[in-house]
Amino acid sequence: MAPAMKAVIELHKAMLVAVMWVSCLAAAPRLALSQVDELTGLGQLSRSFEAMIEAVSPSVVKVFVSGFVPRSGIVSSTGDLLARQHSTGSGVIVDADGYIVTNAHVVSGARRVQVLIATSGAQRADRSSILKPSGDLVGAQIVGVDNETDLAVLKVAKRGLSALQLSDSDAVRKGQLVFAFGSPLGLENSVSMGVVSSVARQLRQEDPMIYIQTDATINPGNSGGPLVNASGEVVGINTFILSQSGGSEGIGFAAPSNIVRNVFEQIRQKGAVQRGAIGVFAQTITPTLAAAMGLQQDWGVILGDVYPNGPGAQAGLQIGDVILSLDGKLMENGRQLEVNLYSRRIGTRVTLEVLRNRRKRRVEVTVIERPGNSTQFLALVNRETNLVENLGILAMDLTPQVERLLPPLRRKDGVLVAGRAVDAPFWESGLLPGDVIYSLNGESVESLEELRKHLSKLKVYDAVVMQVERSGRLMFVSFELE
Repeated sequence: MAPAMKAVIELHKAMLVAVMWVSCLAAAPRLALSQVDELTGLGQLSRSFEAMIEAVSPSVVKVFVSGFVPRSGIVSSTGDLLARQHSTGSGVIVDADGYIVTNAHVVSGARRVQVLIATSGAQRADRSSILKPSGDLVGAQIVGVDNETDLAVLKVAKRGLSALQLSDSDAVRKGQLVFAFGSPLGLENSVSMGVVSSVARQLRQEDPMIYIQTDATINPGNSGGPLVNASGEVVGINTFILSQSGGSEGIGFAAPSNIVRNVFEQIRQKGAVQRGAIGVFAQTITPTLAAAMGLQQDWGVILGDVYPNGPGAQAGLQIGDVILSLDGKLMENGRQLEVNLYSRRIGTRVTLEVLRNRRKRRVEVTVIERPGNSTQFLALVNRETNLVENLGILAMDLTPQVERLLPPLRRKDGVLVAGRAVDAPFWESGLLPGDVIYSLNGESVESLEELRKHLSKLKVYDAVVMQVERSGRLMFVSFELE
């Protein structure tokens, strides 16, 4: 029988079943709607979704940000160069002690951040109106920002909040039901439903980030809100959409929860993110590459480079090695290897299963901090000795030993910014780890003691301008003292 004829017969069968079902319902007019609901199973499914959404909603917050941005066009005076801007986004409470995760771009340029925390279920229990109170608007502090993953951590002075659990994003599967929560276009605590379109979307080859792609409706304002599974666990943080119209077209992307967990825990503990590495460049094996090199598999990870004198080279890794697993976990692409190394503590050892010349071997490699990471000096400072409280930084003298760890500098004296204090005030255009401070309001800064001395002369809200060297460039950094 021709395939087309088979398809027609199957279609007729399906239509016949549908007609019989409708006829049965028509023949039993006294059958209660609730009974039909139970027969189809839709009622039970709907109620399970309702219960999950009711449990998740108190953990979703609306983020209000105010700050200054450069004014476009011609301005009449220098006082008009900056325009005040107000924006909103979303966030999710991930720790009952007041820690919230959102996107870095949501709080970019922020001078003030507030979050709207929904009224808890217990507070709503005695209210019958469908119009619920919006919640409590409280001030929030930016604990830290990681621009590579576009994630930020906020802190509010409230405890006992309803927090959501970050699930294992490696367990997410294509086609899985997911729900996007947030405040699209300012409409707080909205929810949409969809499926996972891709579990590890890489927008560009060797992109430093991978995303969970979903067709759940995501619009401007959803950024920073949680993408949750049917159990109410966070599988990702809604980050951006691809759109030709500016609105949702069913192509949304969320930072996977395993990456979110690593970034959150490091920012909460240290105020910044350290990333582990083993001194190799890992690439994803493609069918073309596998065919040209005669590899046994057309997927996985191959080492495109092993950096001289790095831990990988010292352990005996070679260019062209195929990495099969990391600590027993199958490695399917180059980015997966990098992400799994990021979360390893500096100084620990990992075990790689390596395929070379059709022979498998096990190699132990020491994890180091990724070169160029701005947090490399945190191990050399402590809060008691190096905190500059009114700047919210951990700083250290520019000694010859420290200078050897830096690229060539313009001057031989100054103060190095080693990191930010976790509870520091935050300036988007302020000091960054790795900056070297040379002067403050025109006065030379040659030591940490001298920096503190100059700062002691200033009052809250005084204007501050510092000359710093950043990545080989001299620049001025200005802000108001808080």
